[in-house]
Amino acid sequence: MKMNYNGSKFSWATLPAEALARIFGNLSYDELISASLVCKHWEMVVHSPSLWRTVEFNLSQADNSTNPHLIDYILRRHGNHIRDVSLKTDNSVESAEAACIVLSRLVNSSLKTLTLMSAAKPAFMDIEEKKFTSALIIALDHSPLRSLDIDHTPVDDPSLATLALSTSGTLQLLRIKSCPRLSPRGILALAEHCQCLRELSLSYSLLSDELLVALSVEKHVRLETLRVEAYPESKPLPRLSDRAWLALATHSPNINFVLLSYITDEDDFAPLLASYVPVTHLYFGEDAPAAVVARIGKFCPRLVELVISRHSPGPIDQALISAARGCPQLAAVGLGDCELTCSGFVDFVVLCAERLRELYVYETSLLEDSKYDVASAAGRVSSLLGRSWAPEYIPMW
Repeated sequence: MKMNYNGSKFSWATLPAEALARIFGNLSYDELISASLVCKHWEMVVHSPSLWRTVEFNLSQADNSTNPHLIDYILRRHGNHIRDVSLKTDNSVESAEAACIVLSRLVNSSLKTLTLMSAAKPAFMDIEEKKFTSALIIALDHSPLRSLDIDHTPVDDPSLATLALSTSGTLQLLRIKSCPRLSPRGILALAEHCQCLRELSLSYSLLSDELLVALSVEKHVRLETLRVEAYPESKPLPRLSDRAWLALATHSPNINFVLLSYITDEDDFAPLLASYVPVTHLYFGEDAPAAVVARIGKFCPRLVELVISRHSPGPIDQALISAARGCPQLAAVGLGDCELTCSGFVDFVVLCAERLRELYVYETSLLEDSKYDVASAAGRVSSLLGRSWAPEYIPMW
């Protein structure tokens, strides 16, 4: 009991439920359960449905994992209140099996979002396939799911077809990563049923002409984001027709097409970079071939963001200047382990200063020349951008 400024008595037990709910929303599950034991008023607030719409369970073998007894209590007490679920696993079979158990117990939850995250390559592939797919179908059956994010799971075409039937009018976001039992046919079937889909993230190997056309039919909503990852182990990459890409670009003219490439062989980029491929955000996660980077200005007229983690051999000056000229919407650039002369860098910024919203360059990437050192180049760039700018400092250890 405390006194307020008027001298009257004040008690935490009498705080309005709305204020308490905001405070309790920042507590861990253990702290919430402890708070429910303080008094009847707190118990009522702790168990209000609004506090249990979103749950996140850490099913790993780490010390910070969620206590299984606590998970059981939450599912028994609030299973029908849960709408958004995130399950974090590790690479143990026990973790994967625990995730399957949780999924199978969400049968009474009208899920809107489901995320299966992994701190390491999980062991879903090491458990019985039917155990996972059955648990997933149980969890999603009749749920108005709007978002599904799955990584390294044995989800297959039949289970995706079941998902398509139960969420055809609600699913808006689908992110799939490293699910080897899925085929382009399975993704196509889902796209044909789920015509409210606005964001799709998947491996480039799952793309097909038929999928792009299905996403472009008149009754399908305009796709807002297509996020694709290209890996060398997926070779040969499918070659998609200009007709299919143009159909998608025409149907969804404002689409954000995000391409993340981990490919290092120049010859493998032919299907990825062409003038009819509407890439807007391009990320090179591995050593980007110089010849490929040099073609960006010619083949990526819609480009808005360019990130190059590593580039060799030689300075990247001319490739950047070409991109500034050939990509009139380029507004964000990030350069990691690249070589860039200070003069070339300034020349690049001169061409696109008015539209550059984000600019990240490693200090170690800038090569001083007869015209500029790093400090004077940073000063000139700051003047061109109209704001203070400095390269990213990289500790030498």
